[in-house]
Amino acid sequence: MKPLYHPAVEDVTVEGILYALSNPVRVQILKEIMRSNSPKSCSDFLSLPDRVIPKSTLSQHFKILREAGLIRSERKGVSMRNTPRCQELRPRFGRLIGEILAAYAEEYSAVAGADSPES
Repeated sequence: MKPLYHPAVEDVTVEGILYALSNPVRVQILKEIMRSNSPKSCSDFLSLPDRVIPKSTLSQHFKILREAGLIRSERKGVSMRNTPRCQELRPRFGRLIGEILAAYAEEYSAVAGADSPES
């Protein structure tokens, strides 16, 4: 089986991070992986709160996150276990990843608030 590519911290680029986090589904996946106290399986994300994701699409999202350096994926039998690499990246990129995730959360809450009947 072909080994998975994980870039070294010095090979991770701002462009790669921004591209990986330009998709709201990948942002949601990364946030859930970061929140978890244990590795998350790819299959944990087949159904997100607002959508069902086909396996092939989900596989592509994980590949993009992994190749951007945001997650580490390890094969365990037939499943893939994923952990965040944000702590490894912090010395190089500071709070960039956290700030992007916070901006998404703020934007989402503003949109959700505008759509609510009380607005």
